[in-house]
Amino acid sequence: MEMHQLEYLIAIAEEGSFTKAAERLLIAQPSLSQQIKKLEQEVGRPLFDRLPRGVVLTEAGFRLVEHARRAMSEMNDGKRKVAEIGDQVAGSLAVGAIPTIAPFLLPAAVSAFLRRWPGVAFTVIEDVTAKLLDGLERGELDLAIMSSAEHLPTIHLETVATEPLLLVVAKGHRLARRREVVWPDVEEERFLVLQDMHCLTGQVLQFCGAHGARPRIAARGAQLSTIAAMVSAGLGVSMVPKMFRDADSASDRAYLPFAQPGPTRDLCLAWSLRRYRTNAARALAETVRSLLSSAPGR
Repeated sequence: MEMHQLEYLIAIAEEGSFTKAAERLLIAQPSLSQQIKKLEQEVGRPLFDRLPRGVVLTEAGFRLVEHARRAMSEMNDGKRKVAEIGDQVAGSLAVGAIPTIAPFLLPAAVSAFLRRWPGVAFTVIEDVTAKLLDGLERGELDLAIMSSAEHLPTIHLETVATEPLLLVVAKGHRLARRREVVWPDVEEERFLVLQDMHCLTGQVLQFCGAHGARPRIAARGAQLSTIAAMVSAGLGVSMVPKMFRDADSASDRAYLPFAQPGPTRDLCLAWSLRRYRTNAARALAETVRSLLSSAPGR
C-alpha cells in the first residue's frame, strides 16, 4: 500500500468519479484506475461500487478512506515539521471563518499577517461552523474562526473576545430613535434571520427565548447583507453582530443596543489537537487575537 494510492482513493471518494479525480490529480484516468485496482487486490475487497453516473465507497472503502486521510495528514504534518526551522514563519496556511465573521475580520487579519510574513501561501475558506469543524478534523484547515460550536475532544476552541448583538431596524421604524431597546420592545416584531445552518440564528432565538420573547420569523436569508436589505425595505427587524454595523455604510438603517445585560456572541479560534500547529498558524492566531482585543466595543 503506497501513499499515492491512498491519495487517489481519497480523491475518488471526494469527487465521486474516476474522471473528475483524475482531472483533479492531473493524471491519466487509466493510471488512476490501475492503481485503485492494485489497492483493491491488496486489501482483498472492492473499494468502490461502480454506478452508471459515478462511484460510491463500499463498506471496505469507507473504512479504508478514513485511515487514508489520517495517514496523509500525518505525512503532511511530518513535511511541515521538517520544513520549519526555528521560529521561521513560512509555507502554506489554510484558514476558515463563518460567513458572519469572514468578510468583516479576515481581510484585515490576512492583510496584517502578510505585511509581516509575505512568503506564506494563503488559502481562505468561508463556510458554516459544521463544515469548518470537519475541515479541521480532516486536516484541510489549519485554523478556523467561529462563534459557538459543539464540544469535540479533538478540537481546541479558544474564546478570544465577545461581541454585542444589535437590533437593526429601518430608519422609519418606530424604534429607530431609541437610544436602547428592551426585550418587550421586540415581542411583536417580525424577525428576519439567517438560515438555520448559521449559528447566529440559534443564538438570536436562544436570547429571545431566554427573555420570554417568541419572535415571528418573517423571512430567512443566506447572507447578512440580504437580511439588512430586507430590513431597509421595512419587512422586519433583525439582530446582527456589531462588526456588521461597523462595516455598514447604508444610511437607511438604525442600529440599537439592548439594555444591559444585552445579547453577545463569542468570537473563537479553533484548531485540531490531532494536527501539527505550524508557526504560520500560531502567528495568524496571534494576529487575530491582537485585532479583536484592540477593536472598540469588544
